[in-house]
Amino acid sequence: MSDVLQSLRARLIDQLAFIYEDIDPVDEYASLADELISLMGLDDTSLLASLTPPTAYTNHWSEKDAVLITYGDSLIKKTPHKDGQSAWSAEEAPLITLKNFLDTYAKEVFNSVHILPFYPFSSDDGFSVINYAQVNDALGDWSNINAIAGDYRLMADLVINHCSARSVWFENFIKGEGNGHDFFFTASKQDDLSAVVRPRTSSLLKKVKTAKGVQNVWCTFSHDQVDLDFRNPRVLKEFVKIIHLYLAQGVKIFRLDAIAFLWKLAGTSSLNLEQTHEVVRLLRTLIEHKVKDAVIITETNIPNRENLSYFGNANEAHCIYNFSLPPLLVNTLVTGSAFYLKQWMMSMPPAMHGTAYFNFIASHDGIGLRPAEGLLKDTEINTLVSTMQSFGGRVSMRALENGINKPYEINISLFDALQGTTEGPDKWGLRRFLCAHAIMFALEGIPGVYIHSLLGTRNDYEKLKHTNHNRAINRHRWDYHELLDALGDMDSDHQQVYEGVSSLLGIRCKQAAFHPNATQFTLHLGDKVFAFWRQSLDRSQSIFCLFNISKAPQTVHLSELNLIELATWQDLISGRILENIKGEIEMQPYQALWLSNS
Repeated sequence: MSDVLQSLRARLIDQLAFIYEDIDPVDEYASLADELISLMGLDDTSLLASLTPPTAYTNHWSEKDAVLITYGDSLIKKTPHKDGQSAWSAEEAPLITLKNFLDTYAKEVFNSVHILPFYPFSSDDGFSVINYAQVNDALGDWSNINAIAGDYRLMADLVINHCSARSVWFENFIKGEGNGHDFFFTASKQDDLSAVVRPRTSSLLKKVKTAKGVQNVWCTFSHDQVDLDFRNPRVLKEFVKIIHLYLAQGVKIFRLDAIAFLWKLAGTSSLNLEQTHEVVRLLRTLIEHKVKDAVIITETNIPNRENLSYFGNANEAHCIYNFSLPPLLVNTLVTGSAFYLKQWMMSMPPAMHGTAYFNFIASHDGIGLRPAEGLLKDTEINTLVSTMQSFGGRVSMRALENGINKPYEINISLFDALQGTTEGPDKWGLRRFLCAHAIMFALEGIPGVYIHSLLGTRNDYEKLKHTNHNRAINRHRWDYHELLDALGDMDSDHQQVYEGVSSLLGIRCKQAAFHPNATQFTLHLGDKVFAFWRQSLDRSQSIFCLFNISKAPQTVHLSELNLIELATWQDLISGRILENIKGEIEMQPYQALWLSNS
């Protein structure tokens, strides 16, 4: 056994001993470590000579990185259905349509794509997985995934906390035999579950008749999404096999869905338990030994401080979703005050090398409110909720310990969310929307853009009515031919949004000071102008990022920025060169400035 493999084995044994402290005899840890190494193909004799340990604190990203987030069927080429049984069918596999869109409209500014769960599923638009090893045949097949992964850095979901109640695993659980029969977490009605934290109002336990009697199955999210029991090492082994498959199919970025809920323990919140963190560290150990530049991103829609803990000591998640950014940024733009956004930004630690924030302001879910807890006052959150409802949004709730329901998430398209302020709708919606993206693209971290933000998609009330599911409002499915018409109409919001967002990204990817780990400092120019400074890792470039987040002109005294006189300063967005760096500049409503010295 090579030195690298011996070191890996020893590390895995330590991690397994922490996770499964009750395994007996102790030799079982070594045996399990060997199985995991084999499942990942790390003991392949033809590869041992080239096996090297991962380099700590290495950034696998740069300013050129931007991720487009989409469902596999967000774009469909529709054609009338000949049998008359339905209105339309797809002309081609949606993954082929997606690849065509990426190559035609996204390739210049996005080098990565996150395809939301593309596996067979039974509910929750893919997050109730029936079979992890297959591509949903309504989308295409593995060859279509391979084609996208060949030209783009592919992010895929590892839906690791739960699976579908219609999966073979769960069917075997009911039968009491076969693979999966012991994969699911059950609890007793006598267990103390009062402290369990979860984002839904449905009952936590689902009664299921099985060959072994009635079982109470743990369901964090819905009764069709049954929670897996990672106390059973066989579940871990199954997911290591799945990870190995995804790597072989070209996946480079793993999004660990709902990972915070993974480990359950009666009498606790069953959220962010230490065993959960250790499982993430173990998966990283295996993944980065197999593929050096593969990345783990944790999806943890929880309060900010808890979210930050998933960085570990640069030995856990490579990236974490910056969940506090969407509610804070939307709040900033609808209130016209940057106070809370600045306060949060000053409290955020810079990501150490080998880690990065994953920034986003819109997603397939909604604007999470838990990440705003402790950052926005309850009165601010209530005002934000009511403002979004006035723009057509919906609100999803979660149950508290005392049985009271509390707003958990605002469901609305970002374009609609920014069509006005707390005073009501106004004429500044497009500029406000582009200002939001200019802020996000300039911040420390890697930007992720939801496809419906790139396209300026509005609230989908028809899909909401059809599904009766709040999140459907922001999960529109475009007819590709209609989309092309919209993008070809120079007066349409869709075309202007697409051009505006693409232009900003095109500028961003050329600036060393926008590296995800470049230095960032918050500036203080009042609550109407949100501002910060970025400096490249080699200190050769500085960019002063200024944003008028109000609907009134704002005057900025450039002397407050302390611009270096020997440099020529230019706004990267407009191309304007500053003639007098000690003078004043008037910023129009929702104007963004990226002032660079090179």
